[in-house]
Amino acid sequence: AQASTLPLMSESTAFINSTFFWNYSASPAGANVGCTPSAAHPYPVVLVEGTFSSMYNSFGAISPDLVNNGYCVYAFNYGQTLWGTGIYATGDMRNSAAQLSTEVNSVLAKTGATKVDLVGWSQGGMMPRYYINNLGGASKVNMLVGFSPSNYGTTLDGVVNLITDFGLLGVATALLAPTCSACVQQLQGSSFLSGLNQTPTVPGVRYVVIQTRDDEVVTPYANAYLPAAPNVQNITLQNQCSQDASDHVSIAYDSNALQAMINALGTT
Repeated sequence: AQASTLPLMSESTAFINSTFFWNYSASPAGANVGCTPSAAHPYPVVLVEGTFSSMYNSFGAISPDLVNNGYCVYAFNYGQTLWGTGIYATGDMRNSAAQLSTEVNSVLAKTGATKVDLVGWSQGGMMPRYYINNLGGASKVNMLVGFSPSNYGTTLDGVVNLITDFGLLGVATALLAPTCSACVQQLQGSSFLSGLNQTPTVPGVRYVVIQTRDDEVVTPYANAYLPAAPNVQNITLQNQCSQDASDHVSIAYDSNALQAMINALGTT
C-alpha cells in the first residue's frame, strides 16, 4: 500500500491545540480510523497517554509517525477525575488498567488481530504492566514500548515538576492533587508500585524503555528502566546521540526517540 504522509505536529502546537474544548476528546492525527493490519505489521498499536495529559497532546507526533510507517493506530482517554476538562490519567491506575483492557478488546474485535502493541508515555508506559500482570493482558500484548515510563516511580520533586511543566503550558493542574490517585501511586516506594514490581516483566511480552537522562519528572531517571531480562530493552537516548536534549515532556516529540520506537516495533 502507498505510504501515508501525515504531517508531524510540534510539541507546542499539540499542547496549545489540546487546550481548546473541541479537542478535549480528539484523536491524534491518524488514530482511530478504520484500518486492517498488514502482514508486515500485524499488531495494531494502542497508545496510552500520560498523567495530566490526553491522547491528543501525548501523541501529536507519535501517532502520525506510526501511521506513516504503516501501522494501524488506536488511542483513547482514560482515568479522568475532573469531568468536563481535557485532563486525563489521574484516577486510580487499577481502574485505568481496566479501561485499557476494554480498549484492547475493542481494537482486537475491530481489526481481527491476535495481539496489540502498546506505546505509552510516562504513566502510560508503566500502567499497562498492571493490565499485563493482573487483568489478562499477557496473552493480548506483543510488546510494550514506554517513553519515560514511571516503572519505579518518582520522587515528590518529580511530581511537582510535572505539575509545573503543565502549568507553564496553561493547564491549571495545581488544583489536581486531591483528585490525582495516580500521582500518589507513582511516588517511589508506593504500595501500588511495590506490588507491581514484584513481577517486573512476564514471559511472552517484549518490553522496551526509551528514556532521557534529562528527565525532570521520573526522578531519578533510571527509575524508568526495567530489570535486565531477555525480553527487555532499555534505551538511553544520550547513548545514541550525546546531544539529545529531550526531557520528560518533550521526549514524545523527539525524533531520536520516535526512531527508537519504530526500530523496536519493527523487530519480532
